[in-house]
Amino acid sequence: MVCVSRFFQRFVFVVSVAIFAALGLGFVLGEGGWLGVYAGSQQDGAYRQMGVFGDVLKKIQTDYVTEPNMNDVTAGAMHGLLESLDADSSYLTAAEYKLYKARPTTGVAQIGVTVSKRFGYAIVVSVVPGSPADKEHLTTGNVIESIGDQSTREMAPAVIQMLLNGKPGSTLALSVVRPPKSDPDKITLTRALVPVPALSEQQYESASIVYLKAGALSAARVDEIAAKIKAAGKNRKVLLDLRDSTGGDAQQGLRLANFFIKQGVLGALEGQKFPRQSFAADPAKWLTDAPLAVLINRSTSGPAELTAAAIIDAKRGDVVGERSFGDGSVQKTFELPGGSALLLTVAKYQSPAGKKIQDEAVTPTVVVGQTVDEDTEEEAAPTKVDEPLNKAIELLKAKNG
Repeated sequence: MVCVSRFFQRFVFVVSVAIFAALGLGFVLGEGGWLGVYAGSQQDGAYRQMGVFGDVLKKIQTDYVTEPNMNDVTAGAMHGLLESLDADSSYLTAAEYKLYKARPTTGVAQIGVTVSKRFGYAIVVSVVPGSPADKEHLTTGNVIESIGDQSTREMAPAVIQMLLNGKPGSTLALSVVRPPKSDPDKITLTRALVPVPALSEQQYESASIVYLKAGALSAARVDEIAAKIKAAGKNRKVLLDLRDSTGGDAQQGLRLANFFIKQGVLGALEGQKFPRQSFAADPAKWLTDAPLAVLINRSTSGPAELTAAAIIDAKRGDVVGERSFGDGSVQKTFELPGGSALLLTVAKYQSPAGKKIQDEAVTPTVVVGQTVDEDTEEEAAPTKVDEPLNKAIELLKAKNG
């Protein structure tokens, strides 16, 4: 019992030190080792919580129905600790971090979904049209309960994405919950090289409105949009469709907003120890003062949300559709003793008015949801009526060019 007790004390001490060091709670390292912590109510509270943590671990080890694997117990605790902060902060075990560092960045096959963590599990944010996921009818809001035989509940978002990707032609088994159904569907998808959807352009109202559907906001895509706006001329109204736009570069989302906003603040980035950055519009990059409407939905995520938020706060145009997903943050990797790591959110993007995108998302100035045409014949599939698009066109028609 003495040996077990000493082992347990060392175990709790090592785990506690790792947590304190990772979260920067003020340890002072002297020549002889750990000397103590800075005084303060927050540190005192943290010390008390670490005492509770140690008591819980001891009870688990001595009184649980079977002898537990303490490495698994503490890994689960670390996962929960990080995910209690936000959807993007996560803990990687040593094995997971090794895979994460070695992951390929090119030539990777995928199923065509963007995922995030919500309510503990992986949730589908958006689906690429024509992708394997689209062909299996995965949609925004579907919950990926498990990948293979592994639950996503204690997986870091980075690990989930790694498991979804793989070699072209390889198969992937998923357990998917499709609300309002509660029972999961078992599906198998074949990974493929999913091309990035091309920029979509259409003309409405006798070509007086130029419609551009953006997709992911990469530098190349924003360049394409700039070329289309210039080619449209000053007398054309612009309808920018950012629905299902996920991924890309945050700076490109701000750059896109700058095409329509000549001066003022486009957004900001700030964290506890992250120097505040304020992003101002550059008049030299401004392109047009033409009437503007922007479409967003619950799959609008990341850089596209920065664009929409800037348009709203500048009162530059109507933003139509549904509340966006809410994803705008910067993560930093902290390596821990033993080879594990933290992916910790260190800053969050804000709208010009100071709203944190990740916390509050973006609410349209005109809220309109997608509807289904009830007048279609019974034997025919229901027809989706694009009410947000129709509303945006109606609003633009009422504006002078």
